[in-house]
Amino acid sequence: MWILTLLLFILILGIIILVHEFGHFIWAKTFGVHIYEFSIGMGPVVFSKKGKDGINYNLRAFPIGGFVQMAGEVYEDDEDIPKEKFMCNKKWHQRLIILIAGVVNNFILAIVLLFFYGLIWGVTSNGTVVKEAKPDYPMAQAGIVAGDEIISINGHKTNTWDKAQIILAFKNKNEYYTFEVKHQDGKVDTYKITPKTEKNEDGEETKVFGVAIDTEAKQGFFASIKFAFQKFGSVIETMALTVTSLFSGKLSVNSLSGPVGIYQVVGQGINLGISYLVYILAFLSINVGFINILPFPAFDGGRVLFMIIEKIIGRPVDSKIENVFHAVGFFLLMLLMVYITFQDIIRLF
Repeated sequence: MWILTLLLFILILGIIILVHEFGHFIWAKTFGVHIYEFSIGMGPVVFSKKGKDGINYNLRAFPIGGFVQMAGEVYEDDEDIPKEKFMCNKKWHQRLIILIAGVVNNFILAIVLLFFYGLIWGVTSNGTVVKEAKPDYPMAQAGIVAGDEIISINGHKTNTWDKAQIILAFKNKNEYYTFEVKHQDGKVDTYKITPKTEKNEDGEETKVFGVAIDTEAKQGFFASIKFAFQKFGSVIETMALTVTSLFSGKLSVNSLSGPVGIYQVVGQGINLGISYLVYILAFLSINVGFINILPFPAFDGGRVLFMIIEKIIGRPVDSKIENVFHAVGFFLLMLLMVYITFQDIIRLF
């Protein structure tokens, strides 16, 4: 079973990375940028082929990233390459397109997958209407019934159940959570609800409110299109909320998962079937795209940030400053990845 999980893990990450890097690659070629290497994976090269176009197409050992190595990404760096083929000498809008193309490809892949997911297996609503409040559990005891709609938790609006679950994971200074609930007659009430603490299958303590959300299934072409874009927007919103909550301290870094956590999710997906794996592929593709467009060092968004600064000040930022910025950012990113992976391994045991 672990071999199948590993192969699926590599396949899923490989597809996401390939789609992302192909975006950079195809637009760089379109705009005439000289490309040295197109690599899937990081670390030692395990397979290499030089194309007729002179580009080295490589497969590397660790499926945790990839890159397109272009001439003059920051400044002219090769005397053998014509100046017009350096990326740094291309028009501003061309450089911008090359940088964001990977993220755009990830988003397109996710929307297409979500559309076909809905078309084949049907779609469910992502709202916050209560389907059932289980007897003898906090929500039912507070007076919440089927048909009620949860419109906010602890002051945060909950337009989707995805967002509600992130809010419930926030650090909470009180034992209770404040739920704002809209009843079917339009009346809005506020409840202070203290969850039960139960143990899950792994023996970990979890907060249980005893509520099931309405997930009425729908079929059809237009329902699938609507689902694809709504789910895409919902995941983007929850990702943004997660990132801002990490900086504000409402969420702990320990709540994040790295490659080991993804491996576990893929393993669970084997038993749940191909529909779950397709959804996971779409979900992770959105995640990779969103993370890459953030204005942090070493990410595509970090490079876009320097382009925006260039546009504002009317000249490129000193290349030495930009290189140091990305190098330090990459080092810190690797440290964070090691820490998250370590936490994932601890949770395994």
